[in-house]
Amino acid sequence: MTKTSEFPYLHGFTDKEQTRLRTQAAFAEHTIFQNINFSNVKNLLEVGCGVGAQTEIMLRRFPRLHVTGIDLSEAQLGSANSYLNSIPYAKGRFDLQKMSADNLSYEAASFDGAYLCWVLEHVPEPARVLSEVRRVLKPGSEIVVNEVMNHSFFLDPYSPHVWKYWMAFNDYQYDKAGDPFVGVKLGNLLTQVGYQNVRTEIKTWHLDNRSPAKRKETILFWTELMMSGAEALLKENYVDEETVKKAQEELHRVANDPNAVFFFSFMQAKASVFY
Repeated sequence: MTKTSEFPYLHGFTDKEQTRLRTQAAFAEHTIFQNINFSNVKNLLEVGCGVGAQTEIMLRRFPRLHVTGIDLSEAQLGSANSYLNSIPYAKGRFDLQKMSADNLSYEAASFDGAYLCWVLEHVPEPARVLSEVRRVLKPGSEIVVNEVMNHSFFLDPYSPHVWKYWMAFNDYQYDKAGDPFVGVKLGNLLTQVGYQNVRTEIKTWHLDNRSPAKRKETILFWTELMMSGAEALLKENYVDEETVKKAQEELHRVANDPNAVFFFSFMQAKASVFY
């Protein structure tokens, strides 16, 4: 994911986090990509390529695609290079660069597609990023943006320490000039900077007794995602050790509750570039 040096990434850049990001991409692949078609795209810009998890999915799904990925983290780019170079079908089909998304060094109309996933939630000026991406896209190109709507998170049975932790998680991101609710704003943001044919689609995970195995898998996955921010939250006093411990205990109980409910939605937006 793309970040500026002034706005730290809540989850960190450890080997464990890099592995989690690839697990996350695999977990969400079907939901994210079921209505994405880059078959006619030859040169795609991926903003916030991170560890290359989404890059791998796109190169696998669309064999004619070449991806140029940008990110500000040298650690993530190094991990992405190693990962993608280890995959035979990815070799020679990607180029990764350290670059700020709000100041792209590419010429106008350099790409015929763009992709952002869980990026704008971490940047202070998402409209500026989207405007820069529009500048480097050819007429007729499409952009696809996936973004969080953290207010949609719901867990049953009621878990007060999870809620306390989750609100601190979102407060931290907001205080660092990110936006954990940016998904609902994508329609406005894309229209504001000149994209046309803007479409939004709400993607949802809603798991209950109809799919108990998937429900447990999802809650355990979400536990890992949430707790990946615990070190930063503790360090800056957004939560205390007791809250983290109790939240973990509640998540474990809910994961094993025979009547648990998990719900979360995110936004997928698509738009076109015309001049």
